[in-house]
Amino acid sequence: MTQIEMAKQGTLSTQMKQVAQQENIDAEILQQYIAEGKIVIPANVNHANLIACGIGKNLRVKINANIGTSSDFGDINSELDKLCIAIKFGADAVMDLSTGGDIQTIRHAIISASNVPIGTVPIYQAGIEAIKRHGAIINMTADGIFSVIEQQAKEGVDFMTLHCGVTQTTIARLKQQHRVTDIVSRGGAFIVGWMLYNNKENPLYEQYDRLLDIAHTFDVTLSLGDGMRPGSLADATDRTQIEELIILGELVDRARDAGVQVMVEGPGHVPIDRIITNIQLEKSLCHEAPFYVLGPLVTDIAAGYDHITAAIGGAIAATSGADFLCYVTPAEHLSLPDAEDVKVGVIASRIAAHAADVARSTGNASEWDRKMSVARSNLDWETQAKLSLDPERAQQVHNKYSSAGPACSMCGNYCAMALVKKYLGISAVKC
Repeated sequence: MTQIEMAKQGTLSTQMKQVAQQENIDAEILQQYIAEGKIVIPANVNHANLIACGIGKNLRVKINANIGTSSDFGDINSELDKLCIAIKFGADAVMDLSTGGDIQTIRHAIISASNVPIGTVPIYQAGIEAIKRHGAIINMTADGIFSVIEQQAKEGVDFMTLHCGVTQTTIARLKQQHRVTDIVSRGGAFIVGWMLYNNKENPLYEQYDRLLDIAHTFDVTLSLGDGMRPGSLADATDRTQIEELIILGELVDRARDAGVQVMVEGPGHVPIDRIITNIQLEKSLCHEAPFYVLGPLVTDIAAGYDHITAAIGGAIAATSGADFLCYVTPAEHLSLPDAEDVKVGVIASRIAAHAADVARSTGNASEWDRKMSVARSNLDWETQAKLSLDPERAQQVHNKYSSAGPACSMCGNYCAMALVKKYLGISAVKC
């Protein structure tokens, strides 16, 4: 029985109890939102060492870190290092997007080593296997695609990105749109190439019930992928994107009716003034399904710094109702991220999520900030480091230049807080 089915029957699962405790939310309210599909708990029945994580309405904003090999670099050890770093610095979930090396062995190792939910994009493996067996991605078969999905579900994958909303209708809309960047979704490109060459409908859409059966068996959360997401500001919120979103909304309803947990993926590159509109559209068209956004990136010109553009967009998106932020690293658009890129990407995304949590009054976000402010007021450098997202770096930066007094080297003897405390006769601020 899936989490949504248990919730509908009034049963509090072990995972629901864990999430309720983590989030400090009433268990019955949590159960209600899960039953309504407004919260998901990605928890494959075969992921043994998983610590449950809730995503959705009135919960703390979650972040995901993408790792995985490429066709150029396929080292399993580097991916396990990235996994450990992502979890260490606060990723709530990790997606394995491997396309190089022994991807099944890599996925096994990642699932076994991870206590956070693991996601995948099964069409990657299906496409690679089609190349090996039949010479090209366009020679994939529907049975081959579903075989990979079932295999990954059996292995313990908790959520899967599946581009079910890429249909012949959305492709026709794409052709009319004349985008600057037609399709930037790799999975979407695999599907579209197959559909155009074979002149057939998308099997993930046409055989959606088959997909629901697999997901139901293992309680895999469907993450309905945005194969038509905009890859540039010029293409944001166009007819193609909205056409796909309408279809995804209909598929959300069918998943819920089948007892399958489901969330929806979103853009992409979005001008800062359209982010709120995009969130509102998804929440309306998809009946408040949890919204999983990539960034969104608010400018196209920040190559090498896209973790910053994504954090700006992510903070606004999450404040407006997005539930799950996919991190973006400094390597986005340029290369495969290394371990340091993963760390920086996770921290940038956590800043965005935390800023939104403060605005949404979720969790202990505001109290965390207050404790940091008190430590700063008291010039308590040890506590400041402990409360920071990266304690080691905070300590290193503070120690970079020596200071004769209790203040940092920026102000030295002229620290505003130290001076005012002296004149006001205040020794320390209490929490």
